[in-house]
Amino acid sequence: MASETPDPGRYATVESVVGNTPLVRLQRLASGDGGSLVLAKLEGNNPAGSVKDRPAFAMIAAAEASGALLPGATLVEATSGNTGIALAAAAAVKGYRMILVMPAGSSRERFSTMRAYGAEIVETEQELGIEHARDVAEAIATERSALRLDQFANPANPAAHEATTGPELWEQTGGTLTHVVSSMGTTGTITGLSRSLKRLSTAVQVIGVQPAPGSQIAGIRAWSPGYLPAIYDPTHIDEIREVTRERAIATTRELARLEGLLLGVSSGGAAAIALDIARENAGATVAFIACDRGDRYLSTGMFDDDEPAESR
Repeated sequence: MASETPDPGRYATVESVVGNTPLVRLQRLASGDGGSLVLAKLEGNNPAGSVKDRPAFAMIAAAEASGALLPGATLVEATSGNTGIALAAAAAVKGYRMILVMPAGSSRERFSTMRAYGAEIVETEQELGIEHARDVAEAIATERSALRLDQFANPANPAAHEATTGPELWEQTGGTLTHVVSSMGTTGTITGLSRSLKRLSTAVQVIGVQPAPGSQIAGIRAWSPGYLPAIYDPTHIDEIREVTRERAIATTRELARLEGLLLGVSSGGAAAIALDIARENAGATVAFIACDRGDRYLSTGMFDDDEPAESR
């Protein structure tokens, strides 16, 4: 008997499984905090491993829809890591060449993952930071006739989170969400999810997390005025709190050792503030964005030191 013709449409594609990430409850770190819940939105479960999968596919789709991106084109973007990995994966799926401009000094895992997806990497001086990488990406776009997606000014970045991340949080908590905490990098995540959540309930409090003065934390930024992302919209953000690098690392280690959650340090920074919020507000339901997985940071030694970096 002849077999039936396979139906490709019954199977998922990489792009179709972006989003709808799990929301899990912290069981030990948040126990006994006045009946409050602390929930982690596990964005590392996206196909390319981070919250940036959402805007990466969305920005490419928007460029295609506008006619700015034609088959076989070259893309260029400045990144500190996760956006670059997500764009490299998305470009591989879509058949585009990807050039990523990245400051030296990021973890080996990030560079290796980008190359695994076929991206070309242009390293810039570490001490000049992502701001200089953004300038270099703009120059490359001109010199090599590449399309710069510009995650820092691209409205498709926050729009992806407005359409998906915010509504997912509301649905997953059954409309009981009281607070959401998000580390701030490009600011696309917090800008987008704050817009949708405030439409769903003005009572939800949206808290951003930035590094304390003098702290450098991968994935979290406090921008100088000249480089403040154009997509940033503070209208629906209720509060911005600061976290030290030491506390972000200490909380990241505790999440792994006490909760079984191997996350990146920006997630640890957000979790630290979420735990504060839970202690301050009895009976609250507090969610934080766990931006990526910790296996991208193993070579940095972040998990190797058994001495506590700082008490919670």
